[in-house]
Amino acid sequence: MNVLVIGGAGYIGSHAVLELCENGHSVAVFDNLSTGHLINIDSRAEFIQGNILNNDDLKDVFNEKFDAVFHFAALKAAGESMLEPGKYATSNITGTINILNQMVENNIINFIFSSTAAVYGMPEYLPVDENHPVNPINFYGHTKLAIENLLHWYSKLKGIRFGALRYFNAAGYDINGRIKGLEKNPANLLPIVLETAIGKRDSMDIYGDDYNTPDGTGIRDYIHVNDLATAHLRTLNYIIKTKENLTLNLATGKGYSVLEVIEKMQEIIGKNINYKIIDRRSGDPSELIAVSKLANEYLNWKCNYSDIKTILQSMWDIYSQQKNL
Repeated sequence: MNVLVIGGAGYIGSHAVLELCENGHSVAVFDNLSTGHLINIDSRAEFIQGNILNNDDLKDVFNEKFDAVFHFAALKAAGESMLEPGKYATSNITGTINILNQMVENNIINFIFSSTAAVYGMPEYLPVDENHPVNPINFYGHTKLAIENLLHWYSKLKGIRFGALRYFNAAGYDINGRIKGLEKNPANLLPIVLETAIGKRDSMDIYGDDYNTPDGTGIRDYIHVNDLATAHLRTLNYIIKTKENLTLNLATGKGYSVLEVIEKMQEIIGKNINYKIIDRRSGDPSELIAVSKLANEYLNWKCNYSDIKTILQSMWDIYSQQKNL
């Protein structure tokens, strides 16, 4: 197949590009490089620089015939989204509408969307499954849920077939070390732990140690990015074969606390990581884990690399090469 990957120079997108190339597909990457890296793009893929908010850029790239579109391009900082909702609505919602309109105009129906666990908001029960109520508590989560709703309407009215994949905490780097560009200005725990481990940060903050968890720190479900990439391709194959839409979780069902993550990282590098405990962040649940029953059932998918030691080791293999950069 000929697949357009929008946001394919970014962290998750570049791993999906690699997975597509490894499976013999022809890939074009469309990215504005605001957070992505050219070095991350597999040499077998074509690169086109452009912006999803520029319809002329999109029209140019859609001159090529594609069988499917993967969409990863989005702003994703939950805290910033609460301060700049207009920026997030424009980038995430309007940008996606622009893509969908180009797909309709060019008779492309297969769409794989990078959604998020943030659509669920505060968990009412654990583990979270796809039947859990959706009630985002930040504007970023709202934009992703709004796009999921748009997809249902574009499916009904324009024949778009979609897979919406709700990630929990994407982590790790390619298990064979083929992707090396680091995330810019990370806000997630694991990259911050790694930046502290290589000395880029003197110390890191832990937001609260008084949660109702065994060690008092928040527990999250981490999934290796290679496992995510595999699920994207399997979802594409599923919607093409069945002609049905699919919305599902991608998670492991197992959680690790902040302190457990730090302790595992210390075991790998053989030294202490400096941290300090500060106040909780508003809206952070004590625990967030999920099940991927639908992915297991419909895609015959399971995690192969998502134990925390493998995740952290794959990150250390990349970060440790860049200590002096």
